[in-house]
Formats: sequence, structure tokens, C-alpha cells
Amino acid sequence: MSEAVTEYQGKASMEKITSLAKRRGFVFQSSEIYGGQSGAWDYGPLGVELKNRIAQNWWKEMTQLNESIVGLDAAILMHPRVWEASGHVENFTDPLVDCKQCKARFRADQIPEANLAKKQCPECGGDLTDTRRFNLMFKTNIGPLEDAANTIYLRPETAQGIYVNYKNIIQSNRMKIPFGIAQIGKAFRNEIVTKNFIFRTCEFEQMEMQYFVKPGTDEEWFNEWRRRRWAYYEKIGIRMDHLRWHRHGPGELAHYAKDAYDIEYLFPMGWKELEGIHNRSSYDLSRHTEYSGKDLQYIDQDNHLEGTPRFIPFIIETSAGLTRTLLMVLCDAYDEEKVGAQGSPEEMRTVLRFHPNLAPITVAVLPLMKKDGLAELAQDIRKELKEDFATDYDQSGAIGRRYRRQDEAGTPFCVTVDYESKEKGTVTLRFRDSMEQVRVSRSDLAQRIRSEIKGYTRVSG
Repeated sequence: MSEAVTEYQGKASMEKITSLAKRRGFVFQSSEIYGGQSGAWDYGPLGVELKNRIAQNWWKEMTQLNESIVGLDAAILMHPRVWEASGHVENFTDPLVDCKQCKARFRADQIPEANLAKKQCPECGGDLTDTRRFNLMFKTNIGPLEDAANTIYLRPETAQGIYVNYKNIIQSNRMKIPFGIAQIGKAFRNEIVTKNFIFRTCEFEQMEMQYFVKPGTDEEWFNEWRRRRWAYYEKIGIRMDHLRWHRHGPGELAHYAKDAYDIEYLFPMGWKELEGIHNRSSYDLSRHTEYSGKDLQYIDQDNHLEGTPRFIPFIIETSAGLTRTLLMVLCDAYDEEKVGAQGSPEEMRTVLRFHPNLAPITVAVLPLMKKDGLAELAQDIRKELKEDFATDYDQSGAIGRRYRRQDEAGTPFCVTVDYESKEKGTVTLRFRDSMEQVRVSRSDLAQRIRSEIKGYTRVSG
């Protein structure tokens, strides 16, 4: 485990990240032409590709590389009794206070203790209301009548969809403990305060995996999943000294948790939770057994010596926000550096050092000139590459400016097509991180790119 740094040392700021995200089409404010919708964001052409790459890499890591984990896509709208059983109706609240003077609204646990003790607004100094509990679930109605009998909730987490399908998956896929169920999906929370760009929003996506284990083996599996999830971030090229563990103390543990750790990332605004690894004990399945009246015990058919024992499994959960991970990846990849050829004035380059497996565009194809058949040749090369890679094509402006545009989009490889490409069948392959350029045969280009992706290590930034 790397030694974590004590304070943020990167070159990103939330203002720079927000500006770049809009300028390059990563993230836009939702409903911007109407003044914007607080707590909601739209993902543009590069943003949706980055989000999909993050999701695909997580899904591969969890399911393709783990024979004991299968996937699920559960409905957003669930029976309201689910949320009574899970404890969300009773416990899923934040402490809320309002300023009587400026009307600002705060989470009571996120304002200075001195202000809370004096009931004094940290913004204007006015009087604060008493603290009251605010339920974070969005409530709506299903069907034509708006009454209590038709109340339904937008799910605040994806995990419950896994728990209520746990028996279906055992029976349909013949799963044997220990096994896991993975899911990526939308969740909704009526946050008191949304802030820090896409870090805390009302609509977001989660990447969750619930691993069902035999009681008594839960601590061993809890530690194993802590190890695996830490190693994953190194695998996708994240700066490991910007990660650290935070263990939940007795006052922090959720009502369902036996033990819990967060992986925290050092964002420009400080250390914040990135992913949680939780030992949820048998709480969830026990509660759903009680509220549904269905037997959710696991029947150990293989253990004949113990007389086919039955038990409620313990659950080890790994839970990461997809959209929060996207913000982390943007912040982690962001770099600025002075560059310039020998004898020429230096200029500042903004570059996103994404791991190639995450980059929205893998390869950009750039004809040196639009004329003399170079553009047509470049388009042919792009067609060859697009079967295996996410590609872009750019023929506008000086080649140096085009490189800078691709650097800012995080494109790891650029292919420049010039007159030598016509004569000798070679192209220039440029590497984003080092800006090194090499000549490569057109016939070897795809294999060279694949090899560079497989052996990629972050060189700086």
C-alpha cells in the first residue's frame, strides 16, 4: 500500500475540471438553457464514453474475471415494503437546519460545531432553526390515484434489488456459496445540499457487488475484498498515493454494518469517500425474510455430513459511485506542463493522462494535409482501426494544435498520415504522455497499439 500524501498536490481545481468538462463535452449542466437543474448533470459525447469505459472495466473485473460473480439489472421502482424492510423509511435521513434570515439550508453535521451550538448561520450570522430529520428518498405515486396506498419510491441504492433476487439467482444459475451478484444502475437521493460538481448529486449511478458468504467466514472475505478493491485502482492507473483507507468508528457505522471501510481519494476539495467495503452481516436477508414471509435461508446441498445445513448468509458489499468515479478519474488524469521544441518558445499543455482502457478516444487519425490524397488515406486507416478501437478524425488546423486538442481529450495515441505514408506505407504514431513519435508500418499499427495498451504505465503527472 502506498503512503498517502497529506494534502492535495495535483494541478486540477474544481473550477478547471468543471470548465474543461463543459468545453470538451464531458459533462453539461442539466437543463442549462432553463437556468439549470440543481443536483443533475448530463454526460456529453466524451463523458458518456468515459462513463461507459469505467463501467465496462468494473464489470469485467467483477464478472468476467470472477467465476463466482454474476450480474443483475433490477428495476428502479420496487415494492414499497422493500424500503421498510431495509430500514430506509425509518433510518435514511440527514439532519437538516435552515437559516431564518438568508434561507440557506444546511446539513447540521456539516457546519461548524460552534455555529450549531449558537444556532448561528455560517453564511450570514442569522438564526438557525432547530435540527430536524430529513428523509432522502424521493417519493411518488404509481397509478392514477395520489394517495398513501399508491406511494412508491425511487430507489436510493441498487443493493436491495440484489437481495430480493438472491433466491431467484441461486435457483436459476445454481449458484453455490460463496458467490456474488453485481449490478450497475441509477439511484436517487433528495440531497439537502448538492455540491462539488458531480461529486454529490440527486441522480447518480452506482457500481455495487454483494458477496454472499457462510457465517464465520465473513471476516476473511471482508479482508479479501478490501485487498481486491484496492488493487483494482492501481490496475486502472490511479495515483495510489492519492488513496487511503478510512475505517468507520462505532458512531459512523450504518445500522446494518458489522464493519466498514471507505477507500478515500484526495480530490481538489480534500479527502472524500470513493468506495465503501462493508460487512453487512445477515441483516438484509433477515429483514427481508421477516417482512416478506419468504424463507431466504441458503441450503447447503453439498455438506451432507452436517445434515444439509440451512443458514442466512452474511453479505460483503463493495459499493462505488460510477459518476463519482468519473470525477475522480478526471481529477486524477488532469495535468498541466510546459512544452516546446528546442529553440522555440514554451507553451502550456493541458493533458488528461487516462489509462488507455478508460480513454473516451483511443486513437486519433490526423492527415498532415487535406490534399494529395492524404485525407482519403487517413480515412481508410481510421476504418481499419475503428473495428478494435474508439477513434477520432481531425484534419482542421496546424498539426501541433490538433495534438493539443487530443491531449486535452485524453487521447493516448495519435496517428499522423503524411507523404511518406503514401510512398512507404508507414505512419507516425505519437504517444500522449511522452509526446514521443515513432514510425510504424501501417500493417503493424493495430498490433502495436494493442501492445502499448497492454504494457501501459503512467510516466508522469
